[in-house]
Amino acid sequence: MSDFEHVFEQPPEGAAADWTIPQNWSGYTEVEHQTWNTLYERQMKILPGRACEAFMRGLDALDLNAGGIPDFEIINPKLQALTGWTVVCVPGLVPDEVFFDHLANRRFVSGQFIRKPDQLDYLQEPDIFHDVFGHVPMLTDPAFAAYMEAYGKGGQRAASLGMLPNLARLYWYTVEFGLMQEAGGVRIYGAGIVSSATESVFSLEDPSPNRLGFDLERVMKTLYRIDDFQQVYFVIDSIEALKTVTLQDFGPVYERLKGAEALPIEVVLPTDKVFTHGTQAYAAKGGRFAA
Repeated sequence: MSDFEHVFEQPPEGAAADWTIPQNWSGYTEVEHQTWNTLYERQMKILPGRACEAFMRGLDALDLNAGGIPDFEIINPKLQALTGWTVVCVPGLVPDEVFFDHLANRRFVSGQFIRKPDQLDYLQEPDIFHDVFGHVPMLTDPAFAAYMEAYGKGGQRAASLGMLPNLARLYWYTVEFGLMQEAGGVRIYGAGIVSSATESVFSLEDPSPNRLGFDLERVMKTLYRIDDFQQVYFVIDSIEALKTVTLQDFGPVYERLKGAEALPIEVVLPTDKVFTHGTQAYAAKGGRFAA
């Protein structure tokens, strides 16, 4: 889920009632397959030692480097055998209720298109590389798969209570831009990071961003930006811990959050567990890959 405007208000021609479309794998061009290979090879020079163990295991389990853009007819049986999830194609960004329904039924929605060769470093709307390379390996982990299903089931309730912005912040700071504490140090598990060559390094090694311990209500109150590197990352203790915390009844949490002021992105609270108190130098320079 995101703050991007939805491309469509109704399923476009050729889409099913649930907004899914055929992947049409045979329709990808050689240039598009080569773009996937270029992106994959670039990330694999960066991610070992930076990405979490579950992500790296997932890449191996699904064999996402089998040659070009993955064919969903090949990877879905492997994924379904591991955690019961499948990947489905959609024509663009879909309404929240459609997104939640797919997650609640262990279906992860993916864009069908891949970025152009001159868009390797930045793309506003997520493409198949972000969606499949970034997200799907984590869905091979049973605890993370359960977390994503629970998130989908909680989405409709949050919308009915007017708490969708808070739930969106949870998704952003975990599924998209989450970090994790492992035996070897802090590692990446968020899809927005692992699919980005530059943020894979920035998120762990740059002195600019804050890196704070994960706290559910703290995260749900924290603003975020969608067009640049993050100024704050939240570090979970483990995937199992994330699942346990977020499988609770959010009703009391929402009651406490109602009317609460959103927290600025860069703020560090006295109650925060601080891994890195960032300089915020990147943001001060204006961001967008400032030198």
